[in-house]
Amino acid sequence: MSNTNREPNSLLQRSVTTKVARNLANTTKTPPQMMSITPRWLLKLLPWVHVSSGTYRVNRTKIELQKPDRIGIDFHEGTPAFKPDALKSIPLFSSFNDEIITGLAKKFVLEESDLGNTLILEGEERHKLFIIAHGQVEILSKGLHGEELRIALLSEGEFFGEEELVSQKPSTVTIRTITPVSFFSLSSTDIDKLFRESPSLRESFGKAVEEYLKIRSTVNKHGEKHIDLVAGFDEDVEIPETYVDYSNKPREYSLQAIQTVVRVHTRVSDLYNEPYNQIEQQMRLTIEGIKERQEWEFINNREFGLLHSVDPGQRISTRYGTPTPDDLDDLLTKVWKKPAFFLAHPKAIAAFERECTWRGVPPPTVSLFGSPFLTWRGVPLIPSDKIEINKSKSGLGTTTILLLRVGENEQGIVGLHQAGIPGEISPSLSARLMGLDKLGVASYLLTLYSSLAVLTDDALAVLENVEVGYYHDYEHRKTALKTK
Repeated sequence: MSNTNREPNSLLQRSVTTKVARNLANTTKTPPQMMSITPRWLLKLLPWVHVSSGTYRVNRTKIELQKPDRIGIDFHEGTPAFKPDALKSIPLFSSFNDEIITGLAKKFVLEESDLGNTLILEGEERHKLFIIAHGQVEILSKGLHGEELRIALLSEGEFFGEEELVSQKPSTVTIRTITPVSFFSLSSTDIDKLFRESPSLRESFGKAVEEYLKIRSTVNKHGEKHIDLVAGFDEDVEIPETYVDYSNKPREYSLQAIQTVVRVHTRVSDLYNEPYNQIEQQMRLTIEGIKERQEWEFINNREFGLLHSVDPGQRISTRYGTPTPDDLDDLLTKVWKKPAFFLAHPKAIAAFERECTWRGVPPPTVSLFGSPFLTWRGVPLIPSDKIEINKSKSGLGTTTILLLRVGENEQGIVGLHQAGIPGEISPSLSARLMGLDKLGVASYLLTLYSSLAVLTDDALAVLENVEVGYYHDYEHRKTALKTK
């Protein structure tokens, strides 16, 4: 038969095929890979303190004057409201009795204002307290040449004008809305009406205000008592006596446990231990999961997590939603004593990069642990996917950016653990054999003890309402430039 008539697929087999030969060969294997493993930069950058007793006590100086806190706003079918007790978050009202607080709460009026409206104009004698229920307002003052200077940006739960209620002086600032705003207001006229309805409250109110003003004159901006000092070369000056009081209720941090039980059948560990030890791989992957949870707890835990440890005075909001260089500069003013690093979701860092690119100021990079990191003003931006993104109605989402100072000597933030625990395989992480069951399954208890402590309020600050979904239209910009 001629070769020209042979079908293409009827060639004679002249060698063993690669598919069959592979059965006689060894394969080069990798250990199990897991996509949920992240670099966990936060755990690497935190200084760790050994806590031998399992409890870490943070002693602070005594706060003589309560610091302002945000007022919790509740929404019922879209209508904002607050509980009367929430008014005690205002330092001026903190010592008021329940009768005064309840009476004041009833006098608040819910108002709404559009974008760009002025609530108070500098120089006006409008003695009014405002509580922001929704939206944002900015507080402005006049510069040396009459220009408007922004003092603060306030959002939901924040308030202003409390001292104007008890002062006869005209307003020294201008209050203007930068979004549509809902707010509660209380004027000095409303308080006078309350006193006419309940005359007995007038005296109690006056005494509480007088006591507040007296204490305020003896403390610094942090609410701590002034240290009496004398400076100069005069010889006939009496040296003042002073002392520093301590908080009688210091905060204590207990080491928190993250635990799980790893189960491995003895047949698996006996027969299938080459080239990788099955127990070791089960332990390794589970420990990775434990440490991922550890970093999540350090950021989100409601008792000690970073997001829930930020002092209200250390919270600021973005002006336009996207994280701009101006916003990060404002954040740096909150943690200006040796800031260590920003901590943000990768999408928040990308949004900040876009804003820098738009302005033509690309941030420089620095190498840490062999990896490049963006920096702003020399402070690295550290990514962590444990900072969550809250989905909004528009489908984009907002998040937060943290700024930390770390270390005990810097009165910063520290990680807590206890080295040397029984069965330890790494600091504060132990593995213990619990035994075998009747089916031949071995159980190993894995336990990680740790916590996190914020030593002073100014060691941590947060930028809120960070929008991550906005992109600039560069083609539109090019067209506009050509038109010009």
